Amino acid sequence: MKKTVVITGASSGIGLATAHYFSSMGWNVAATMRNPEKNQELKSLPNTKTYALDVIDTKSIDQALTAIEKDFGKIDVLVNNAGYGADGVFETMDDQFIYDQYNTNVFGLMRVTRAIIPLMRKAGGGKIIQVASMGGRLAFPLFSIYHGTKWAVEGFSESLQWELRDFNIQVKLIEPGAIKTAFYGTSRKFIGHDHPDYTEFVKKVNKVNQDAGKKGDSPDHVAKTIFKAANSNGSRIRFATGSPAPILLFLRKLIPDTWWFQIVKSSYKLK
Repeated sequence: MKKTVVITGASSGIGLATAHYFSSMGWNVAATMRNPEKNQELKSLPNTKTYALDVIDTKSIDQALTAIEKDFGKIDVLVNNAGYGADGVFETMDDQFIYDQYNTNVFGLMRVTRAIIPLMRKAGGGKIIQVASMGGRLAFPLFSIYHGTKWAVEGFSESLQWELRDFNIQVKLIEPGAIKTAFYGTSRKFIGHDHPDYTEFVKKVNKVNQDAGKKGDSPDHVAKTIFKAANSNGSRIRFATGSPAPILLFLRKLIPDTWWFQIVKSSYKLK
């Protein structure tokens, strides 16, 4: 029997690449997004159906999962991928800007996770794969709010795994590095770049960040890692993928804070 994967945020980037890869590997794919009517590409893939799901809307989540179960039966894997990047000067961010980032990247991920648990528990098991970031264990300038969300996902997921082990539900974390997606472009929310007291700092830091995105790996690289995690039955929880995530995360374990801060300072040419 074919296995079924549910992917949130499947309209572009990592989510889209993951839908393509799982379909090519013979899985049933439930590709979810806010506006599936705008995506014709996925509808042509074998064993793939699209569903409307907005992670900030509990009713939307429940309706989508009900429809997916009806169409495919047992859900074997959830890939919590929906999210976006917000960066800029923290001083210029109002409460709504901050809340919106957390509502999607953290609360949205939690809503979908909470909704899938009883379905997997009744089915005898499954895997919940959270797309976090190397920025869930590292921190770089101008990403304070984004890092806050990804660090939250890391802590939430590492703790949650203990609750779910007795039900044969595994939790995995994907930690991509710089990936060529709309994270650095159309889906990015960048604020405070025009604040006169931060102009030079923002200009310097933003150039490094954008250059990293341009040189990043393809989303296909992450999709293959997600597939690997979906088929992993061991105790490994974290899967770093895409340059420079594996080496930086390993390095961060080995060196003290002062050394790490010096590396970041030098990379951005900060005073």
